[in-house]
Amino acid sequence: LQHYFIQSNLRRFTQERMMQSMQPRIILLKEGTDTSQGVPQIVSNINACQMVVEAIRTTLGPRGMDKLIVDSKEKVTISNDGATILGLLDIVHPAAKTLVDIARSQDAEVGDGTTTVTLLAGEFMKQAKPFIEDGINSQIIIRSFRKATQFALKKIQDIQVTVKKDDPKEQRELLKKCASTSMCSKLIAYNKEFFSEMVVDAVTCLGPLMPLNMIGIKKVTGGSVTDSQLVAGVAFKKTFSYAGFEMQPKTYMNPKVLSLNIELELKAERDNAECRIDNVEDYQRIVDAEWSILYDKLDKMVASGAKIILSKLPIGDVATQYFADRDIFCAGRVTQEDLNRTVKACGGTILTTVNDIRPEDMGACDLFEEVQIGNDRYNLFKGCPKAKTCTLILRGGAEQFIDETERSLHDAIMIVRRALKNDSVVAGGGAIEMELSKELRNYAKTIHGKEQLLITAYAKALEIIPRQLCDNAGFDATTILNKLRQKHAQGGKWMGMDITSEDIADNFDACVWEPSIVKRNALTAACEACCVILSIDETVKNPNSNYQAPKELPGM
Repeated sequence: LQHYFIQSNLRRFTQERMMQSMQPRIILLKEGTDTSQGVPQIVSNINACQMVVEAIRTTLGPRGMDKLIVDSKEKVTISNDGATILGLLDIVHPAAKTLVDIARSQDAEVGDGTTTVTLLAGEFMKQAKPFIEDGINSQIIIRSFRKATQFALKKIQDIQVTVKKDDPKEQRELLKKCASTSMCSKLIAYNKEFFSEMVVDAVTCLGPLMPLNMIGIKKVTGGSVTDSQLVAGVAFKKTFSYAGFEMQPKTYMNPKVLSLNIELELKAERDNAECRIDNVEDYQRIVDAEWSILYDKLDKMVASGAKIILSKLPIGDVATQYFADRDIFCAGRVTQEDLNRTVKACGGTILTTVNDIRPEDMGACDLFEEVQIGNDRYNLFKGCPKAKTCTLILRGGAEQFIDETERSLHDAIMIVRRALKNDSVVAGGGAIEMELSKELRNYAKTIHGKEQLLITAYAKALEIIPRQLCDNAGFDATTILNKLRQKHAQGGKWMGMDITSEDIADNFDACVWEPSIVKRNALTAACEACCVILSIDETVKNPNSNYQAPKELPGM
């Protein structure tokens, strides 16, 4: 009987294989297309993202390391800014590029926390990976993580500290502490007190909308980093000039500023231009007409009363000497960006003709001067009445150091702008993450089912920030985290890492402050990136097309 059943099963299996072989083969995708799907695909995407996180993990915190990146053009970049590093890495994995996008969005939205958001997203995926491998549907994980994020955002709203805006002195101290915290992990950390004052002064110079493009940054190689200065106005490097330029005055009080987009020099005729004359008098009249046109323009500019004349186009040697004889300063070939900032700050408009120059077409400032900074000379416009603007002039020994200083100050400026608009702060140094982790663990105990395990995993993922801070500083992460859990369980909600004493401390009293919007944005972006990766269960990669354009037909 057993032999009969074996024979019948074998016969049925053979018939099914024959039926399958007789069915036509369905080809849906082009030959060579790479398709991956299912749980292995989700795990593969998580592993790829983990590799990206490993690249910037060591840059977090005050004791974080820097990365030296050489691009295809042999340009060297030294930075520990997460968005800068991820932007320079040539990442080809389609899922891992999601981390680059969230780092850029964090940089554009709040300016700081780019490494934090990348680490959080990577840790969320790492905690979700065992559940995926155990067969739990990814949609359950996504739903749980989003619920945990909403709970965490609500807790941040509850415990954040709002600083009074009606006390200017207290508000300034808040801004300085936020700027100092942002610069703790940068190359300029040892000069954070010097630069925090400069950043706060720069942002407070701006108007109520605080436009970022009204803060100019100029880099001058040489000198010490503490030689950097803030100019309460517009500053740009001296442009190319002719011999008569040195005869012009270099300091003016309350001058009128005329901005032009006109070329003030005699130009050679086009090569293909043709002008036929048959006597010397006609030729002389043509030459005299060119000179009279130029001098007519110069006379109208002098008659307007302007003492400073700027132009986007060249100002020739004749015009330079003409202005020097009349104690007028001129600068040609001014860049479009600098000319626009000058017009916005001093007032007036950029004119394309000198006919009918009206007083409202010209700008004004309290003081104009040309000063020597390093090996370069800079034109400074101070006391600009129309718009609030400023310029940071950065000094330093190496070009790469100045570039990193610029990136660090950009982050600090963004943080101060956000702190002005959102006057609520939380303690940094891993304090807010540990408090949220504790609250989430307690919240998970009130939920039954799989979501309890998933929210607990989310809470554990938040501990990656203080843990990585300990690892980068060379501390014992296990001991520090155990102390933090104990203190937070006893009600110390602002207890965090203290880098200087290799212990824990109340970081709110230690003035390690961050705007709460940085943490809210980081949690939201990290959760969304994790959910996007977990929701991808198939990748279809089309092969490279070998299509060649047809050759032209004969006679066409």
